[in-house]
Amino acid sequence: MTDGKLRILMLAPTPFFSDRGCHVRIFEEARALIRRGHEVRLVTYHLGRDMPGIPTCRIPPVPWYRKLAAGPSWHKPYLDILLFCKALSEVRRFRPNLIYAHLHEGALLGVFLKMIFRIPLLFDCQGSLTTEIVDHDFVRPGSLPYRLFRSIEGFVNGRADLILTSSGPAARDLIERWGVPAARVRALMDGVDTGQFQPYPGEEVRRELNLPSGVPVAVFLGVLNRYQGIDILLEVVKIFQRRGTPLHFLVMGFPHQQYQQRAINEGISGRITFTGRIDYRDAPRLLAAGDVALSPKVSLSEANGKLFNYMACGIPVLAFDTPINREILGDAGVYARFGDAADFAARLEELVLQDGLRRELAEQVRTEVVARHSWAARGRELEDACREAAAR
Repeated sequence: MTDGKLRILMLAPTPFFSDRGCHVRIFEEARALIRRGHEVRLVTYHLGRDMPGIPTCRIPPVPWYRKLAAGPSWHKPYLDILLFCKALSEVRRFRPNLIYAHLHEGALLGVFLKMIFRIPLLFDCQGSLTTEIVDHDFVRPGSLPYRLFRSIEGFVNGRADLILTSSGPAARDLIERWGVPAARVRALMDGVDTGQFQPYPGEEVRRELNLPSGVPVAVFLGVLNRYQGIDILLEVVKIFQRRGTPLHFLVMGFPHQQYQQRAINEGISGRITFTGRIDYRDAPRLLAAGDVALSPKVSLSEANGKLFNYMACGIPVLAFDTPINREILGDAGVYARFGDAADFAARLEELVLQDGLRRELAEQVRTEVVARHSWAARGRELEDACREAAAR
């Protein structure tokens, strides 16, 4: 370490960058550390695209693996072996004084790098491994694979020098359920670049996307799958169609083909515009088309980074009533009963029909996010955590 600067090797066992929430956190954390004067080198899979200003090293190409969407895969073990080999060579070349591992697979590799090179390990934990694989219907609770992954999760949690979580509830879960000492756990919520994500005029975007004129628009941005609540969202659309309430739904994210076909089969495709995958850099402009932003996410273990983007763009936010969503939105959010499509639709209809409430909430969420959730402030917290981990 020279002049107090850290050299940080960041492990990302994922096809970085693929325009989804997990990758946004990785990107923003790397960028925040670089802006504060530290050297960061990211080691990741062969897929994805390089992001400006983030030095990135990739494993050799694996032509048959092309999965960009979130979720577990049985291909990942051999990809992670390749990632470990790449990380070994980068440690020797880069000589970091901190291993910064994302996700449990990255932390598992980081444990072995720590043992070989005696370098401290910081683990950025974005949720419970076993809860995630159950949410994705990858394994059944209590099955042999489930018990194996649970053992890996406990092994990793017990050997990181410091664990960052993306929410307060996740930090409490590590302490209370997994027995990790509180001194080794820090909550570092996601943040947002409030200069990039800000309110924009939406009429041009609405014309560009051929959205119906004179009809309010509800926007969703993120990965499209069951635990993000897309099945519930389709139920909400059907409720609005039955009631005849004027509202159009703009759904931005991937993989979208399955849900687009379902919307056609269920006769609600006229109410929904699916954009497919969008570039993260275009997200602020496209979000401007929305009068209300939606997050029907039903995972209780993961953070909900899209809420920060919604807030920064000055859009009223409707989400399920969970500890994580309450922690982010506070009194500026509108909440529906967890997992209840009918209540979600009722709260959404109230928002759609009350222009004054929407304007009030729009101002409130923007003020809240600028004051409490910018990456400028998060960067200082992150730097402190990295210095603490490196000192161990």
